[in-house]
Amino acid sequence: MNEKFAGAFWGTIVVWAIMIVVFGGLYGCPRYNVWQQEMSGKAEFAKAEQNRRIKIEEAKANLEAEKLNAQAEVERAKGAAEAIKIENGSITPAYIQYLWVRQQSNLNDKTVIYIPTETNLPILEASRDKQ
Repeated sequence: MNEKFAGAFWGTIVVWAIMIVVFGGLYGCPRYNVWQQEMSGKAEFAKAEQNRRIKIEEAKANLEAEKLNAQAEVERAKGAAEAIKIENGSITPAYIQYLWVRQQSNLNDKTVIYIPTETNLPILEASRDKQ
């Protein structure tokens, strides 16, 4: 009879264990889903916050670059004004021609340059074959 009692005892323990697991799952699953959604929301919020910080830093960098570009433009204008003062405010045609020639070194090979003639019209037929 002792074996029957032991078998019934262990059977009861197994049934109670199964019931605890089932009821624990019924109780725990909704709580886990809520916790999971809360963690997901926190992760999305952290990502959005990081993206916002990145945009702010990019805007600050752009602002700094624009300030430096403006300062460079001011310095270039000061240099041009100083050059004109050195020339006593008069720019000769020879100096304009010199500036034009100096500018040509910055152009690439695909640039078309029109050279005016005495009538201030470009030579349009220079590339035609001579017959």
